[in-house]
Amino acid sequence: MNLIPWKRKAENGTRELSGLHQFRGEMDRLFDRFFQGWPSTEDSLLAPETWMPPLDVNESENEVTVRAEIPGVDPKDLDLNISGDMLRISGQKKEEKEEKNGGFHHRESFFGSFERIIPLPAEVDVEHVQAEHANGVLTVHLQKTGKSKSRRIEVKAK
Repeated sequence: MNLIPWKRKAENGTRELSGLHQFRGEMDRLFDRFFQGWPSTEDSLLAPETWMPPLDVNESENEVTVRAEIPGVDPKDLDLNISGDMLRISGQKKEEKEEKNGGFHHRESFFGSFERIIPLPAEVDVEHVQAEHANGVLTVHLQKTGKSKSRRIEVKAK
């Protein structure tokens, strides 16, 4: 006795997939789409993972503030550019670990570049930009231009 038929005959005489086969096919396609573009274990040996610093973008009435977590990145290795309504943060992360213990010596190095391009939510004054680096966090303060500052408009009832 079959509870779930594996294949059924369609009206035209061809075989059609059962609900279980259709479900498995959908799950396979879902996982294929989810993992598409991720490096396989063989690829990751040839091309190391790209590091992307996490960002926070905050907009207030007078300025846009961008915070990037970049631990281990020296401020001298950072480059900031504003072009139109985009802020580009790029740099290099250089990290070395060395451990000497008894009869062994272990040393690891990581070098890699990163780039983040952030679309700015408002027009900013490129002449009044300040950038600070403290405790592995880059904070960029971008003053809004007079044109992009928001203004609350009161609605009058009649």
